[in-house]
Amino acid sequence: MIVFPNAKINIGLNITERRPDGYHNLETIFYPIKINDVLEVIESDALSFQSSGLEIPGSEDDNLCLRGYQLLKRDFKLPPVAIHLHKNIPIGAGLGGGSSDAAFFIKLMNEKFRLGLTADQMMDYARVLGADCAFFINNQPVFAFEKGDEFESIKLDLSGYKIVLVMPDAHVSTAEAYRGVKPTFVKETLYDLIQMPVAQWKRHIRNDFEAHIFNNHPVIRGVKASLYERGALYASMSGSGASVFGIFETLPDLSTLEETCRVFYNV
Repeated sequence: MIVFPNAKINIGLNITERRPDGYHNLETIFYPIKINDVLEVIESDALSFQSSGLEIPGSEDDNLCLRGYQLLKRDFKLPPVAIHLHKNIPIGAGLGGGSSDAAFFIKLMNEKFRLGLTADQMMDYARVLGADCAFFINNQPVFAFEKGDEFESIKLDLSGYKIVLVMPDAHVSTAEAYRGVKPTFVKETLYDLIQMPVAQWKRHIRNDFEAHIFNNHPVIRGVKASLYERGALYASMSGSGASVFGIFETLPDLSTLEETCRVFYNV
């Protein structure tokens, strides 16, 4: 059985306070985009995991799909499976690729082995694996809050625009991103700001990670500036970076950026 986990972008990201458990409360908009991995699961004599495409850092034994299998196996009698993941979603990019893989794995296992889990139950499993993992169960635009794992549905349709995503030669770890951020109370919530016309987002919607990450990685700042120079209505780093997306009325010519970056058009 094969599924195609997709990426997401963050439209705005406000870090509002540090929590007693060491995490941060935040608010952001999660929006799914059309950059996909490929995930295949088949029954096998033994549990195994293989990957191709982009190199995945860390031990394969710690992959979120394997952790998802072990999580489900606590509650269900599952046969061994062979998992193959072809990685295409950029890593260390703020696109939630690993979380998406895990969520789609849970959905695939639920369907393949008729586990009977509801969407809410699958979201509960996904939350154990990562703060944004549960988003990919329903995979619809949401206003995310608390640790980024609580959601409220929003009406947001960007299908009339062209979204372009640029991945420069940079990697930003979650630890680096949070080291330089200072929680700030927000006067205007993203839930309300996102209702503005896209052309007004530039003046009102920000990503709190950008300031210090741009200082550490000037190439990411340069990509954002290039997107505005080429006519973006709104451009922003996604999540904790390093990818940057732009929302355009028509597809831009980004051939100069293609010389040094991976560029995904019309995502």
